[in-house]
Amino acid sequence: MKQLFAALVTGALGLSSVSATAQQAPSPYRTRFAVDAPIVAGELAVSGFGLYRSMQRSGATNAELATLRKEDVPKFDRFSAGYYSERAQLTSDLLCYPTLAIAPGLLALSPAIRGHYGQTLVLYVQTVLAADALFTTSIGNLPRYRPFLYGPEGGDLRNGHIATNSFFAGHTAHTAAATFFAAKVFHDFNPGSPAQPYVWGAAAVVPAAVAYFRIEAGKHFLSDNIVGYAVGATVGVV
Repeated sequence: MKQLFAALVTGALGLSSVSATAQQAPSPYRTRFAVDAPIVAGELAVSGFGLYRSMQRSGATNAELATLRKEDVPKFDRFSAGYYSERAQLTSDLLCYPTLAIAPGLLALSPAIRGHYGQTLVLYVQTVLAADALFTTSIGNLPRYRPFLYGPEGGDLRNGHIATNSFFAGHTAHTAAATFFAAKVFHDFNPGSPAQPYVWGAAAVVPAAVAYFRIEAGKHFLSDNIVGYAVGATVGVV
């Protein structure tokens, strides 16, 4: 995913300069290569370092896994301890990853936004990378066992370092960042549009659905998803 955003940003930064001068309709945003390029580079660096940190961590041994008890999980999260579902995981993937492309793609359908689409893509890349930087920093420094480790399933995944990446929910955060960004941009370019309630509603529902299936899959606790949703939505709007 990081390679995709790194590839997109070069073209998007250049396109934003062209579209900003070629269109008469004003944009509510301001972008400059000298400012935005370093921001993207910094976000990529933070994301990469956080990912590196998480990959250096060893997974739990079988002896350590044997000591895990559902009773040690906070009551708020305990209901999902031991959950495991490959189908739910696949569903969450199919909701999350396409949304990262669909959300900015739908914005191109708006004539007001289409005239500033390069600029919009730059801001989108910054937004998703900001969510990713926060996510990888969290998993790199705050290990937490995933819910499925409190049950018998998971096979070889149980001993991998990824099994300690429960906090916070990355799928939920990235999806929320994408959908709330799209809703905010639509709102800013189309003030007073009757479609706004539906756009904001969709922005809220999609990451919530992702969060539900991440819980069902045994990948994240409820609290992990609440934090991920809040982080993504905040980054998307701000």
